[in-house]
Amino acid sequence: MQNLDQIAEEAAAAFAATDDPDALEQIKARYLGKSGRITELLKGMARLSPEERKTAGAAINRVKEAVEASLNARRDAIRRLALETRLAEESLDVTLPGRGESRGGLHPVTRTLERIEALFGSIGFEVADGPEIEADFQNFTALNTPADHPARSMHDTFYLQDEKGQPARDILLRTHTSPVQVRYMQAHVARYADLETMPEIRVIAPGRVYRVDSDATHSPMFHQVEGLWIGENVSFADLKGVVADFLRRFFETDDLQVRFRPSFFPFTEPSAEIDAAYMSGPMKGRWLEVGGCGMVHPNVLRHVGIDPEKYLGFAFGMGPDRLTMLRYGVNDLRLFFDGDLRFLRQFV
Repeated sequence: MQNLDQIAEEAAAAFAATDDPDALEQIKARYLGKSGRITELLKGMARLSPEERKTAGAAINRVKEAVEASLNARRDAIRRLALETRLAEESLDVTLPGRGESRGGLHPVTRTLERIEALFGSIGFEVADGPEIEADFQNFTALNTPADHPARSMHDTFYLQDEKGQPARDILLRTHTSPVQVRYMQAHVARYADLETMPEIRVIAPGRVYRVDSDATHSPMFHQVEGLWIGENVSFADLKGVVADFLRRFFETDDLQVRFRPSFFPFTEPSAEIDAAYMSGPMKGRWLEVGGCGMVHPNVLRHVGIDPEKYLGFAFGMGPDRLTMLRYGVNDLRLFFDGDLRFLRQFV
């Protein structure tokens, strides 16, 4: 039998002579592979007598363990060498500030929308949703604003194009979330058409709307939340109570005065603007417009199939963006949509 110690020495010397991990594995195969020198010695034990096999097996296994130890030691040495080389090549400026993990958070307008939904949900209002690309009927006509109505000039509208690239005057980006109320009332009437008395409608419709407008307090895309309550005994007094209670809870103060100024909207009669003012602090006595409201016009009810002689109700609309500005003391609406992380991180 060959000198086993010599094999172990040759293997250790061959391992030490290379710094290449791939070459190291090739050398390993010469000794420990399927046709390696030590593997062949193990195969040759079959020709030995039982006594010889016992002695030879112990010796070969001792040499095999020595070769594997030399192999593993060289592997570790090559890894350390590679790491040292990499560290030597790369520069590390320990004076640079650390890169802390940044925290994400909800957009301030999203916070406001969630707060609005929670407050109205606590008094029984459902949340309704609808398409942002809307038809003329739902956006204007059903809301008592026919094509020749002068109120349409107040809505600088984004109209879409048809498949031929021509302006489609009956398809537009919705200018308010009132169309959601129209769709909800139509579905509600169809659902309870067989009942003699229709259940009340109590719903809010938050969402994005679009108008051609941009300045410190207006944006081409902004948010609205509109509310609707239809029933047999709904009055303007109910409207005032709901709106005033919501505003005081939203701003978390009873030190808030709410007033209703006569106004005009095609889809409500009578109509009013909603103003609010703090009675103390830096905003004391300053009235700010926060929305509009009124009793739903009989023509709107007729358009959706509701009998205005039996049912009446109120509607209101507010700007969550404006409410967010007031709640957080922001003076430029455009800051919410510029995507400036320096501004948005203040709300995390």
